[in-house]
Amino acid sequence: MDTLKWLENWYSSMCDGEWENYYGVKIDTLDNPGWIVEIDIVDTPLEEKQFDSIVIDNGENDWVNCKVENGKFVGAGDKGKLFYIIESFISWCKL
Repeated sequence: MDTLKWLENWYSSMCDGEWENYYGVKIDTLDNPGWIVEIDIVDTPLEEKQFDSIVIDNGENDWVNCKVENGKFVGAGDKGKLFYIIESFISWCKL
């Protein structure tokens, strides 16, 4: 399944009339340049699931940092890492 379609389906499955009023998915850009993805996992099956942080630092044009903190999956990376960040979230969900 297409990566964005999978994320769309995951989000849709979390929407229960309440969750979406407080939580959601945010994809934004950074000024260094890069991407940041924040996905709320509070009140989802992922809330208590262990996530092993991902840190890659090969310089300003090849970096990514994904972690779970404060009830969110947070992934940030250089301008070529949006797909990688979302795929990292998907892989974690499927474990």
